[in-house]
Amino acid sequence: MAEDLTNLDGLTAELEARRAKARGMGGPQKLERRRKAGMMNARERVDYLVDKGSFIETGLLGTSGVFLEDRDKTPADGKITGFAKIDGRDVAVAVNDFTVMGSSTSATNSKKVGHIRRIGTDRGMPCVYIGESTGARLPDAMGSKGMGALLGTDITQFQRMRDTPWCAAALGPSFGSSAWLACCSDFAVMRKGSTMAVSSPRLISMAIGQEVDLEELGGWRLHADTTGLVDMFVDTDEEALDAVKTFLGYMPSHNMEAPPVRAVTPGSGEDMPNIGKYLPAKRNQVYDVRKIVKAIVDKDSFFELKARFGRPVVTALCRLDGRSVGIIANNPQHKGGALDTDACEKSVDFTVMCDSFNIPIVTLVDTPGFVIGTEAERRRAPGKIMNFMNATTLVTVPKLSVILRKSYGRAYVAMGGGRHSDEVVAWPTAEISFMDPRFATKIVHGVGPGEEGFEDAYAKTQKDTQIWDIASIYGLQDVIRPEETRAYLIRMLEVYRLRKTNGVGKHLMRTWPTSY
Repeated sequence: MAEDLTNLDGLTAELEARRAKARGMGGPQKLERRRKAGMMNARERVDYLVDKGSFIETGLLGTSGVFLEDRDKTPADGKITGFAKIDGRDVAVAVNDFTVMGSSTSATNSKKVGHIRRIGTDRGMPCVYIGESTGARLPDAMGSKGMGALLGTDITQFQRMRDTPWCAAALGPSFGSSAWLACCSDFAVMRKGSTMAVSSPRLISMAIGQEVDLEELGGWRLHADTTGLVDMFVDTDEEALDAVKTFLGYMPSHNMEAPPVRAVTPGSGEDMPNIGKYLPAKRNQVYDVRKIVKAIVDKDSFFELKARFGRPVVTALCRLDGRSVGIIANNPQHKGGALDTDACEKSVDFTVMCDSFNIPIVTLVDTPGFVIGTEAERRRAPGKIMNFMNATTLVTVPKLSVILRKSYGRAYVAMGGGRHSDEVVAWPTAEISFMDPRFATKIVHGVGPGEEGFEDAYAKTQKDTQIWDIASIYGLQDVIRPEETRAYLIRMLEVYRLRKTNGVGKHLMRTWPTSY
């Protein structure tokens, strides 16, 4: 018996030594270099992200399983995985440790990430991926044995059925899996100075025979302005992790429950008496629709996604009377609010996410239609427009539309006109027609602005475009004063709440790609 106890003491000591080595990550020197560079290490990121004392790790003692000589150099195999709470709700977490072989993907750490993803999905927990990685681990992945051990072993690795929300952060060099998971996620945030791309510059330079600039390859401006693959850009790790927590606050834990309800922020709605001042007197004058959105929604609840991508439309998670709501608003500040292909794609992504996670949608409409021309056709405008139309018809959460000013052509339908919303109302300033009456006058009567006979022809073309005309045939449900908008939306969302299903929609778009 004494020998067994002595052996147990020895094994316990060995366990603690192994735990300490794993928690030491890539060693003191590498950790110190990160500290001096102002970068959090992986375990500091975990501590900052989750509720204190809630993290329970899985796979702490995992190491490289291919080459025995690498086992001592791969504590926790470069990825920290486990379960925790954020604001009191359970989440599955994977945080890459760049100090261990660049957090390259191996057979062992793939199992760890796959495990927390599978449990998160099965048990109804959001999955959070904090990325920094060099891609697949070489030479582990080389040859048929490496490929067989590393790739294709988990069919669910990149499968998105939107059972639970996914979040990702790119906080440094983010190649391979870090980029894949960001593109698969419902929300992705990137720290400025990071790079997110398929492969590292070194590999790409060898492949194409020329030097590659990091910023051009996958810097934050590329993803902010051009690709739209990342939803938000911040300056620090802390801001990125705060953004993840904020995003999850609008989301349910899984798709079979309604989003959480929060207390209404003091001061909400206090600007409603003055909201009309944000809409210019002249119909062709631009303005920033964000001011109108912020006046309507709960104070300080405006959380914008993809702010620099698809700028003719604003997409934001907000709250109305403490409840999560998705806002899609045309922004005349850019292209007069005309919807280009990026704006269509952005609107579809947001629509799918809201519908998949039981978040009602409110559209604020002021658009002259879709952007047309040769460049639009090259950018596949017909396909993007039809994707937008299809997504609009598949929405199963409550959807309300408010027409602020212009609503022309097919965009009238895409933005929720007619029966494409549960309720459509308009401000008295609204104008609905197939196209701008000036253009229609030129096409129908052959005269344009400044030409003889234009005024008489224009008057004929503009007939029946006023909002009273469509209201008289019940083509919309009401005309409301601007200052009534917040109260109207709150009450109508209450009317349309999905009581029979406890706030859960049908999720007809749950398999729609997160990036396309």
